[in-house]
Amino acid sequence: MTDNSPVTAPELTRRGMIATGAVGAAAAAIPAPVLATTARPDQARAVTTIPVSLKVNGRTTALELDPRVTLLDALREHLHLTGSKKGCDHGQCGACTVIVNGRRINSCLTLAALHDGDAITTIEGLGTPDKLHAMQAAFVKHDGYQCGYCTPGQICSAVSTLNEIKEGIPSHVTGDLTGKPALDATEMRERMSGNICRCGAYSNIIDAMKDVAGVDA
Repeated sequence: MTDNSPVTAPELTRRGMIATGAVGAAAAAIPAPVLATTARPDQARAVTTIPVSLKVNGRTTALELDPRVTLLDALREHLHLTGSKKGCDHGQCGACTVIVNGRRINSCLTLAALHDGDAITTIEGLGTPDKLHAMQAAFVKHDGYQCGYCTPGQICSAVSTLNEIKEGIPSHVTGDLTGKPALDATEMRERMSGNICRCGAYSNIIDAMKDVAGVDA
């Protein structure tokens, strides 16, 4: 006997909707290469590399990189310059700060391939143990670090901050956008706010920057 009763859709509960959404989000988060490796060996896709030339601390190096490699990973894993740290990997802590073409950037947020031919300075390129950069020496003098994990990014950012002020680049606290920013602690604190020190050495960092800048304010 044929059942001619109408077919109804299954009830969509709140719990079911959340579970379905979670499964979909997890699937979308799996990188393509991982999905590719689940196929038969003869169907796996080869990862393509591209040539990237990085001029780091005055030395140019030719690399073959996966186009998805970040500048931070290229520096740490391929050039073995481990001074720049991977703190959050989301551009929120500043531990990975390096100087590219005279401007500081979060190296975890940019791809290495985007900086082909750029001049990159890391903490290793600012100074050496025998000949410290003025900012490095000031950090030592004023105890601008404790655990030291954030220090390379702090120093690179501090050097760039003083250059930004000297070049007249305004910040959020600059009162007169048509004039030159003040070389004072207020400007320094605002510009350094993207570099997090979990040990709380902020006041000492500002003292080190003021020392290098030659100001008392």
